[in-house]
Amino acid sequence: MKIRNIKFNGFIVSLLCAIIIAYIVPEGSELLHVHDITNIGIGLIFFFYGLKLSFKEVKQGLSNYKLHILVQCSTFLLFPFLVLLAKPFLVEGVGSMLWVGLFFLAVLPSSVSSSVVMVSLAKGNVPGAIFNATISGLIGVVVTPLWLGLVVQEVGNVSFIDVFVKLLIQIIIPITLGLLLNKKYGHIAERRKGWISNFDKTIIVLIVYSSFSHSFLINLFEEMKWSHFVWLYIAVLVLFFLVMFIVNVVSKKLLKFNREDNITALFCGSKKSLVHGSVMVNVMFGATPQGSLFIIPVMLYHISQILIIAVMAERKAKEVQ
Repeated sequence: MKIRNIKFNGFIVSLLCAIIIAYIVPEGSELLHVHDITNIGIGLIFFFYGLKLSFKEVKQGLSNYKLHILVQCSTFLLFPFLVLLAKPFLVEGVGSMLWVGLFFLAVLPSSVSSSVVMVSLAKGNVPGAIFNATISGLIGVVVTPLWLGLVVQEVGNVSFIDVFVKLLIQIIIPITLGLLLNKKYGHIAERRKGWISNFDKTIIVLIVYSSFSHSFLINLFEEMKWSHFVWLYIAVLVLFFLVMFIVNVVSKKLLKFNREDNITALFCGSKKSLVHGSVMVNVMFGATPQGSLFIIPVMLYHISQILIIAVMAERKAKEVQ
């Protein structure tokens, strides 16, 4: 099994190292102005996102509307609905913040690059994966903060006016600018996509370091027990497998998808984007000490989805060999 070849392993190690360094040297974030650096980096992430968006590839998958509807409904409706059902069991004390973190995970868009890579590895519908992963990211810019508006009052000290100003400056304007320049300079972004991917990951690692530094400085995790993290990870895994099960049943039994579309629905409809998660944490909760609490479920989900879907992709690929 070739899981070792997946490029995200080094990235996962970097995220864990960022948390350790934040614990050892939490004051380094303020001394190095990491928060200011990440604010600029977020704008560049979404500028490059718009710049490398291939309209030709998106157009190839446009006609398969049943697949698109299923993936987007899973991403932005099924996930939040399942987590809302769990709210009565996670509303006391620290559990309330952890539930907000789970809900934050639930309303994020699907991962772009890893979704396409895994679908390609499993020999699924790659144009459909490209379309859904790309559209999901664009929809998430609007839908994610709107969904969060249902629970953001539980966090406190968050101004919606400030949030949407940040969204406009750091996300919407850079994406729009990138899209406008796509036709002229998109080929450069395509050639440099490896460099852009490394840049994205670097900014995410800095966001994680900054968030956890702030939390360690105010001893936010003192009131948390290891059991909280264990139950959180169990909840993340249950959410992942439940969504996979529902999407699989709907795509196979109700919509009668072929093998390729079923794989794309499974992989794209069950994934969540750590890039968007890190960015939204910084934009919406950057001024609050709870930001690191909200990114923990996203990190746990990201690690799990990469490892589990990598195994599934290998097995799916062997089915047609």
